[in-house]
Amino acid sequence: MGQPLTKESVPLRTGPPTKDELMVHYPAKFTWEQLKIFVNSGDLGTLKRDRALQKRYDEWAEGIKAQYGSMVSYLVNHRLRWGQLDTMSLLKSSLDFSRFISGEQCATPSTEAGIEPHLDPPYFSIKTPSKYISLIQNDWPYSVPPEIEHSLIWTKLPIYHPLLVAGSIEARVGQDGLCGFTGVEGPPEMPEDIASCLGALSEWGVTPETLIRSSPPTAEEVALLQKAATPVHEYVKTVWVEDEWETAWFVNPPRLQSVPGLAHIHVFAKRK
Repeated sequence: MGQPLTKESVPLRTGPPTKDELMVHYPAKFTWEQLKIFVNSGDLGTLKRDRALQKRYDEWAEGIKAQYGSMVSYLVNHRLRWGQLDTMSLLKSSLDFSRFISGEQCATPSTEAGIEPHLDPPYFSIKTPSKYISLIQNDWPYSVPPEIEHSLIWTKLPIYHPLLVAGSIEARVGQDGLCGFTGVEGPPEMPEDIASCLGALSEWGVTPETLIRSSPPTAEEVALLQKAATPVHEYVKTVWVEDEWETAWFVNPPRLQSVPGLAHIHVFAKRK
């Protein structure tokens, strides 16, 4: 049996953290149940990174922007492995992503140029060629328990698309984003359950008054939201098989996107 991890045996570095650093220096502030409540609360802004880790990220990001010109340039031209397995992350997944990767790379790193015309469908879905997808672990995960993997699905195709997001829910999606759950046993946590979790968010100053949430959707809006979420939901179910994994996935609305202009999906995944 190895020696227990301590702050002395796991020194702090700079740049993206290791799993040991996360466990020792940035222990999870939220439980799996709380994370699911946050995802379904209607305000994805309740999902937080450890504050000390956020400071470390901000400092790292300044250097990245100085070196590459922008975070988008760093991601598109260096970090994201379009159509390839990710070999750069210090955080490893227990899931083998190789069967979802064709090995065919995009001819250009641009987020727009090089996409085949007349793709069907023209938005991200299970039919999207893997050369337009980069499936990686989040180098800077939110404050999740050690048994939860925080993956990112980056795509060169849009997730929010006029064929998916009806005009009547465009403003709602623009504020709330999209989310879903796979492999869950029983109904997901309800939005009103957020009240029981506000104590865990106190250090971020989150109160009932600071929550940004839309009014409850009508039955028609629920159906339209489900339609908008279906392509992502089906992809997540295919990668994280429901007999083996429980997931909570979400797509941040524009107001919360740290990298605007580059579509991506967050997936919290827990092995059963």
